[in-house]
Amino acid sequence: QVQLVESGGGLVQAGGSLRLSCAASERTFSSFAMGWFRQAPGKEREFLAAITWTGVNRYYADSVKSRCTISRDNAKNTMYLQMNSPKHEDKAVYYCATAQSGTSRYEDAYDYWGQGTQVSVSS
Repeated sequence: QVQLVESGGGLVQAGGSLRLSCAASERTFSSFAMGWFRQAPGKEREFLAAITWTGVNRYYADSVKSRCTISRDNAKNTMYLQMNSPKHEDKAVYYCATAQSGTSRYEDAYDYWGQGTQVSVSS
């Protein structure tokens, strides 16, 4: 069983920057593709970005492509999501997940999920 723990959430100023981290199990992290999702109050969970196990190929949702960067450091068993210029609409719980089948924008492709980290945006 893969263990994932998100961190870095909190209150961020609109127009600033945000960096989220996802710490994973040491034994399996480097073998899986990973992704970031978020779920705003009253909304469905939405895909943000995904990265292959090598970290070479990255994919982004069109809505955040210009503002987000996904990366991973397998030596540290950690994945990251950097968001520039966060907006009020970015308020949500952010989740990281692993996918043994490879990168995907669909929730069903992911096998294990973290518990999420809350992100709020203030003016």
